[in-house]
Amino acid sequence: MTAQTQAAQRILTLEPNNSQLLADLCGQLDEHLKLIEQRLSVRIAARANTFQISGDDDAVDDAVQLIKQLYLEVQGGAHLSPESVHLHLQKAGLEQISQGDPGNPVVIHTKKGSIKPRGGNQQRYVRAIRECDINFGIGPAGTGKTYLAVACAVEALLGHGVQRILLVRPAVEAGEKLGFLPGDLAQKIDPYLRPLYDALYEMIGVETVTKLIERNVIEIAPLAYMRGRTLNDSFIILDEAQNTTREQMKMFLTRIGFGSTAVITGDATQIDLPRGTPSGLLHVMQVLKDIEGISVNYFESRDVVRHPLVQRVVEAYAAFDEQHART
Repeated sequence: MTAQTQAAQRILTLEPNNSQLLADLCGQLDEHLKLIEQRLSVRIAARANTFQISGDDDAVDDAVQLIKQLYLEVQGGAHLSPESVHLHLQKAGLEQISQGDPGNPVVIHTKKGSIKPRGGNQQRYVRAIRECDINFGIGPAGTGKTYLAVACAVEALLGHGVQRILLVRPAVEAGEKLGFLPGDLAQKIDPYLRPLYDALYEMIGVETVTKLIERNVIEIAPLAYMRGRTLNDSFIILDEAQNTTREQMKMFLTRIGFGSTAVITGDATQIDLPRGTPSGLLHVMQVLKDIEGISVNYFESRDVVRHPLVQRVVEAYAAFDEQHART
């Protein structure tokens, strides 16, 4: 491999010049290169085994090193995917390059105060929610994906960007016995929406939340009750989306109307569906991967913002699962 340095631009030549290996490196329709461009704020022009990379000096250097490393892995038989490229960016700490303007950090304004997303992943997540109508936040517990979605919903409601907030969650644990639980609909599904309630209480207060629920400005609905509806001027949060089926996910996404924003959060490692039932979240990532206007934001253990032990627990489980998957 050779590289010639120019001002904010480098020409990288990869050897061996193997068309199949290079195709695996770049990804379908150059999706891997586009992800690197987006995350590192560089431009990459590829022709055969020659790559012209331009941008800020540090970002260009990081992109060169990352492409070299990825090509070595492809040569070793590794299969690259957008997710694996994302993880390489994360593990190398390269996400810090594209956090945005340090002098203009992302801030979410709520009734009880301001919320500042931590780190590049959370900042990108919030920016995406503000810009895109459909957003996915995927990662382990404690990474802030649901909390920040609720904060953005509150900000949009207070700023009159939407007329109501809908909190949706599949009640997988209750199964078909939901109707036998005591109380009205909200009381039956309260245990499954408690994290969303807690976030709302913290941001706008218990009394205000109660009043908004009574006025139907904040609506709590199990996923099954969304069928047949069209939701305009709404901020819709689907939490625990890894426990949706393929049919449920398609049904939910097709409910979104004009003036609405949807945020779908989930943890692909904590699927509670019956054995043999595919997760709608995993499936939709394949179906919508080439659709413009939809943001997908991945979190990992390093993004955990709870007690430091939570990050270690997440990493330990991931290592355990990976080890047993090989045996």
